[in-house]
Amino acid sequence: MANQPTSDKKISDAVKAARMYYYQNMTTQAIAQEFQVSRSTISRLISFARENGLVDIRINDPTEEPNQLASLIQERFGISRVHVVPVSALSGEGEWLQRVANYTASYLNTRFDSNMTLGIAWGTTLTAISTHLLRKTTHNAQIVQLNGAGNTQSTGIEYASQIIMRFVENYQARAHLFPVPTFFDFPETKQALWREGSIRRILDLQKRSDLLLYSIGSVNAGVPSHVYSGGYLSKTDYRELESQQIAGDIATVFFREDGSWADIPINQRCSGPDLDLFQRTHGVCVVSGLAKIRGLYGALQGKMMSELILDEPTARAFVGSYLAK
Repeated sequence: MANQPTSDKKISDAVKAARMYYYQNMTTQAIAQEFQVSRSTISRLISFARENGLVDIRINDPTEEPNQLASLIQERFGISRVHVVPVSALSGEGEWLQRVANYTASYLNTRFDSNMTLGIAWGTTLTAISTHLLRKTTHNAQIVQLNGAGNTQSTGIEYASQIIMRFVENYQARAHLFPVPTFFDFPETKQALWREGSIRRILDLQKRSDLLLYSIGSVNAGVPSHVYSGGYLSKTDYRELESQQIAGDIATVFFREDGSWADIPINQRCSGPDLDLFQRTHGVCVVSGLAKIRGLYGALQGKMMSELILDEPTARAFVGSYLAK
């Protein structure tokens, strides 16, 4: 038993080194510098991780299931592209999210460039993506926040601005924050504020976005959506969501499983854009987690995305629930 702490530490170090090597594409030399050990020690840790099943290396054969799942979803809903990220179902939803976030951060560099405006809906998934961004310098690019982040407990500025500023710094872009509540107490308050020139400028910029990046919120997600875990909704709000048979939300605008959203009362008080923005603008929707498949179906029914990125277990569950009949 005396050797157990050392063994636990070795496993912990091996997992950390493997994450840095495989997920962050760091060299063994760079990892060694961070660990303050020799390069050969890091090589042994990575080998230990592979040999002891801590790392699952897969070859992505185009004929294998992820691509078949992507094709099924793409053909059924007529969107331009579906990306299914390979990941073991046994690794857990936290790991699925990190793998999807890492993939999305890399893919975003192929979609976002100079002289473009990127609209971002903050949340748990976008937080994860923001921590995996790969630096790319752009010129005359802009990042605009799509929905407010304030609630009765906080202005939300720190949370939302941290996400936005990671994108801004990564792309050397200009930031456009949206310092308003996530949900207003009264529709009339929102209507009055929406007439203010400073707010209208942000709303106009949202409408002129070239690309949108967002996820789907779900009240029962394994990795909780921030709007549901951060004190944004009251008990009365939850009762309304249940009575309206809400499937999910995009940028804190709620919709049902059939994709309808315009007549849902709480949407009159939300700060997010009308969902027709997502219908007419090229949007990349990023989804991870089994609790989100109902919301994903509603968003696809409502044609609220151009591209979809999701993990393999979620894609398999979605196809099994909605396309296998």
